[in-house]
Amino acid sequence: QGTRDHPPAQAALRDRLLSAVVSCFKRHGAAAIDTPVLELRETLMGKYGEDTKLIYELQDQGGELLALRYDLTVPFARYLAMNKVTNMKRYHVAKVYRRDNPATTRGRYREFYQCDFDIAGQFDPMIPDAECLKIVHEILSDLQLGDFVIKVNDRRILNGVFAVCGVPESKFIPACSTVDKLDKMPWEEVRSEMVGEKGLSPEAADRIGEYVQLHGGLDLIERLLQDPKLSQNKLAKEGLGDMKLLFEYLTLFGITGKISFDLSLARGLDYYTGVIFEAVLLQQENEHVEEPVSVGSVAGGGRYDGLVGMFDPKGRKVPCVGVSIGIERIFSILEQRLEASGEKLRTTETQVLVATPQKHLLAARLKLISELWDAGIKAEMLYKKDPKLLKQLQYCEDTGIPLAAIVGEQELANGVVKLRDVATREEVRI
Repeated sequence: QGTRDHPPAQAALRDRLLSAVVSCFKRHGAAAIDTPVLELRETLMGKYGEDTKLIYELQDQGGELLALRYDLTVPFARYLAMNKVTNMKRYHVAKVYRRDNPATTRGRYREFYQCDFDIAGQFDPMIPDAECLKIVHEILSDLQLGDFVIKVNDRRILNGVFAVCGVPESKFIPACSTVDKLDKMPWEEVRSEMVGEKGLSPEAADRIGEYVQLHGGLDLIERLLQDPKLSQNKLAKEGLGDMKLLFEYLTLFGITGKISFDLSLARGLDYYTGVIFEAVLLQQENEHVEEPVSVGSVAGGGRYDGLVGMFDPKGRKVPCVGVSIGIERIFSILEQRLEASGEKLRTTETQVLVATPQKHLLAARLKLISELWDAGIKAEMLYKKDPKLLKQLQYCEDTGIPLAAIVGEQELANGVVKLRDVATREEVRI
């Protein structure tokens, strides 16, 4: 349950998608790493907030309590701490595992790929953070998925809001995971969960509501910096100062048109400490809709400065910021599009089929195809001694092979090969 096989057409599409994402990561100077699918159970526990219950735990075998990795960020932090690495820009594309209730229609599985890019190290504020947002912008533009918006917020601003609204610090994280649901349910429901389940006072909930429903750009940041309550809060003030800086850099990158500073963005994971962001695709159902409908998140990330320190015996911290591209969600969107368009995707890269028009020419085919393979050319032939020429050309059409190299008795006698363009039926002798 919650897993799937990928037939050739899907595997080819996924390949195309991953190579587009990876080439962007490489363009930004990232190196690849890989880590084991298995981690010690204690490495993963307590890093994911409410979602800890979704970790796949394995039975004790040989004296170690293990679990399957739940994301690629925690293993990265463990890797940095174990190897005492203080500075690294890396990407990692691999499968992760979650004991979720699979909603396979929405691209949610128990085994799925993640594509992460992270920058670890002590740098001047907001420069790496801005680059992560630029990467999301590049990838989503490159894949031509339609209109999107990247929502940005900061955990410090959110915690500052909770503080000035009278939420006790012990309830920041639970309140956070409730605010995070604002994109899926209306404020009334979020408010009643805060009061009913999370034990906030109705007054505090209403005060929070005044802030978390705001979104905008630089103007909103300026307005909040002037806010009499928020500007008194040290955390919020720091967060807003950095947010202003971030927007200056994003303006230089020329991408602020797609960025929205959104106070409802919380992201459910516990390990975020600063800037957080999430990209959502927008669906213009028809022209009369004021607000475009969101199709769901296709990328997310943020700053997690405390995570590496959790794994370091001396508690040495390595600041990190990173982004994860929701490749499964994007994959299912592209898949639906491909189906709707009826376009056929080639599953192989064969350049030429070696064919013969008469009988008893298997030897000629084997010799020629061997020569092509040795020269690095992608070639195929039919596994029959005496196939009919029509059958061979039909195979080219079915699988999208562009060329057929034909050797008949005449060609052998003249020392030539007839090269046929399958689509136009033009032939040249070589």
